[in-house]
Amino acid sequence: MAEQATVHTRHADGSLTVLRDDGLLVDAPAAAVLAGGWLAPRPGQRVTLERADGQVVAVRPPVPPA
Repeated sequence: MAEQATVHTRHADGSLTVLRDDGLLVDAPAAAVLAGGWLAPRPGQRVTLERADGQVVAVRPPVPPA
């Protein structure tokens, strides 16, 4: 299931901490950032999180509202 979020912090190892729209901070591993095609996401950028088995597996560009 896709979740909308905003980049909160970019870490030196390439991982991110993102703030979901419900106010929860979530960590996204560097592999998930790379899977989404990002080179250097910046704090404040909107993203879409993809999960598998509860883990963030991809951080993708935001999905426009329906």
